[in-house]
Amino acid sequence: MKVLSYYENQHVKLGIKTDDGIIDVQAVSEKTGIAAPNTVLEVIEGGDEALQALTTIITNSDEKLDEENIQYAPAIPNAGKVICVGANYRKHAIESGLAIPEEPIYFAKYANSLSGHRQEISVPQMAVEVDYEVELVAVIGKPAKFVSVEAALDYVFGYAVGNDLSVRELQFRSNQWLYGKAIDGFAPLGPYIVTADEVPNPQNLNLKCWVNGELRQDSNTEDMIFSTAKIISDLSQIMTLQPGDVIYTGTPEGVIMGMEEKNWLKSGDEIVCEIEGLGRLVNKLRK
Repeated sequence: MKVLSYYENQHVKLGIKTDDGIIDVQAVSEKTGIAAPNTVLEVIEGGDEALQALTTIITNSDEKLDEENIQYAPAIPNAGKVICVGANYRKHAIESGLAIPEEPIYFAKYANSLSGHRQEISVPQMAVEVDYEVELVAVIGKPAKFVSVEAALDYVFGYAVGNDLSVRELQFRSNQWLYGKAIDGFAPLGPYIVTADEVPNPQNLNLKCWVNGELRQDSNTEDMIFSTAKIISDLSQIMTLQPGDVIYTGTPEGVIMGMEEKNWLKSGDEIVCEIEGLGRLVNKLRK
């Protein structure tokens, strides 16, 4: 199942992506009397019962919204934690001149950084070295504490496409990356979350990124140094991961930082991030 968040009259609503369009869950619930969750977070927290309610909503839906006409919100706009992993693809670490890490490198973004599919993202006025990073995002489905690598994927609700936008000169102004990462809107997420049952192996997904139609990144999640399961297990040793937390698992090679001639992103550029089976996340930049 593919669940999403979208805006209607400045309120965030829950939608279900189908081949025929987007189902307005609230509208179907009110029309049919079927009790259903109202937000993506309620779906995640509701577990199998909430997903069963959405299955019933799908069965009883006779009208669908045109996907081109809705205004997407971040796939989960109220994520409690936004955790990112740096230098987690071998070829990306090499192109960036970074040592292959022996342990995962973590940094944080926050809810202010989340943005939705087709949202225009404002770049800070002083930013120069703006870069893209297509990433597989894991969405936590239930509390995870002290979980093993073998069991870690059982705690994933679903997966989404992310773009860990970065301002490199701000990222590396110190040995803490936050200032060049946790920028308003700089963590696009969407267009929807695909439930984990539709992603049997997150370590074998093709992922790509285009800038203004030019293919820049083209890799597979098998190149990760630390698997999604390893990351979840590792984080759970020091913190309780909660339903709705999101983890950006790193980016492959092909970013501007690794190029000899660095033509940084600029206002008006369109970035398209795609992951096999998870959809295409499209955003434009503006100053």
